[in-house]
Amino acid sequence: MASPKATLDSVDTFGKTDFRPDLASFTVPTLIIHGTADKTVPIDPSGRVAAAAIPSVTFIEYDDEPHGLFAMVPNG
Repeated sequence: MASPKATLDSVDTFGKTDFRPDLASFTVPTLIIHGTADKTVPIDPSGRVAAAAIPSVTFIEYDDEPHGLFAMVPNG
């Protein structure tokens, strides 16, 4: 339950900040899970780049899955 200002500011920050230099500093095992059909955050410039830059990473791709691939949709 964030304030509207905090929500908008975080979207602006994520959209304009290059976090890639920080990835090499990760010192804990890291799991990245990404759907290959994610149109909101495409896998090539995000998940795959992060996986290549983090020293101790497990990277799992789910074929044809979208953004929010773990969101459960109730059966009608």
